[in-house]
Amino acid sequence: MTCIFTPSACHIDLPALQRNFARLGAPETILPVIKSDAYGHGLLPVARALDRAGARQFAVGTVSEGISLRDEGYRQRVVTLMGALCPNEWTQAADAHLTPVVACFEDLQNAAEGLNGRGDTLDIALKLDTGMGRLGFDAADIPALLNALDRMPQVTPVMALSHMPSADMPEDEAFSLEQIERFRTLCEPLRQRWPGLARSLANTAGTLGLPQARFELCRPGLALYGGNPFAGGPWEERGAGLEWVMSLSAPVMQVRQLRAGQSLSYGRTFTAPHDMTIAVIACGYATAYPRALSNKAAVLLHGRRAPVVGRVCMSMMMADVSHLPDVSRGDTAWLMGGEAAPGERPVTVCELARLADVLPYELLCLMGEVNPRQYIV
Repeated sequence: MTCIFTPSACHIDLPALQRNFARLGAPETILPVIKSDAYGHGLLPVARALDRAGARQFAVGTVSEGISLRDEGYRQRVVTLMGALCPNEWTQAADAHLTPVVACFEDLQNAAEGLNGRGDTLDIALKLDTGMGRLGFDAADIPALLNALDRMPQVTPVMALSHMPSADMPEDEAFSLEQIERFRTLCEPLRQRWPGLARSLANTAGTLGLPQARFELCRPGLALYGGNPFAGGPWEERGAGLEWVMSLSAPVMQVRQLRAGQSLSYGRTFTAPHDMTIAVIACGYATAYPRALSNKAAVLLHGRRAPVVGRVCMSMMMADVSHLPDVSRGDTAWLMGGEAAPGERPVTVCELARLADVLPYELLCLMGEVNPRQYIV
C-alpha cells in the first residue's frame, strides 16, 4: 500500500500545456524546458503531452532526466542544461545520444574523454556567457575554444546557448538588446566553422517580449506552464493568453465557530473581531503551501474567495467562510486555481508567490513534488 501523507492534490491540465506550447511558435523553433521534473508537473507526462503536440526537442536539467526520456522511447534531441557532472555521466550522455551543455574547457576535455577512445561521436551545446555571469565561454575564450575543438573531431557543437538575466524587466530592455547583439557576435566564428549550429538565447521572457532574441531556437520554461513574466507590467499583453497548468486542492476537514475575541492557531496571530465561521483545510507547509501566506492569502470555496486566517500549520490551514453558509466537511478548497463564480477570480501561483515573497517557479516545483499529481488528459 502506498503511504500518502496528504489528502491535497495537484491537478495538471495537459491540454492547457499543449495549448501554451502551440502559442509559443512553430514546434521546430521551440526547445521546451522540462527540467526539474518539468517544474514539478512531472517529467514523463509533460514530455508525452509535448511529444503529441509536435515537440522536436527537449531541454532537461540532468543526464539522468535525459536517460529517463530515452528509456521511454523519445528520440528527439535532448539537451542537458547542467551538462554532465562527473566522468561517468559524460559516457552515459554519449551512450544515450544526449546533447550535454559544455560551459568550460574542463567540460570540453571531459566530453572527449567520456568517449573512451571509441568510434562514437558526441553532439554538444556550447554555453556562452553574454551577461548572466554564471557559466559559459566569453569572447576572450573563443579562439582557444575553436583550437580545442579542432583537436576533438569526435565532439561536434550543434548548438550555442546563452541566458538572459533581465528579459522580464522592460526597464532593462537596453541591456537585453545589447546582450542579443553580443550573443550574435560571439556565435559568428562558431557558425563559420559549423554552419548548421543552432543559436538559442531567449528564455520565456525573451521568447514573448523580444522577437529578435529568438534566433533558431528559443527555450521557454515558465510560459509552458502558464506563467506570464510580464503580468502586472507595461508588457503584460506580450504574454497574454497563457493558461496555468497546475491547480492545488485540499478537502475541508471541519467547519467550526469562532467567537468574537477568540484567537486562532499558533502564535495567536489572528483574533476574531466578531463571531466567525472557520473552515479547517487539510494542507499546510509540509505540502509546500508557504507559512508566509498566513493571514494574507485566499482560497476558493464554492467558487468564492475566502481569506486565510491564522498561522498556516504543517498539515492544516484555516479560512474565514462566514460569508459562505453552505461550506461543510469534505468540500473541496482550491488553494490555487479552480473554477471561480461570476465576479470572482481564482488564486494564481503568481499571487501566492508575491504574497509569500518567493518566485512562482519555486512554488510550482515544490507543490508539484510533494503533492500527489492528478492528470487531466
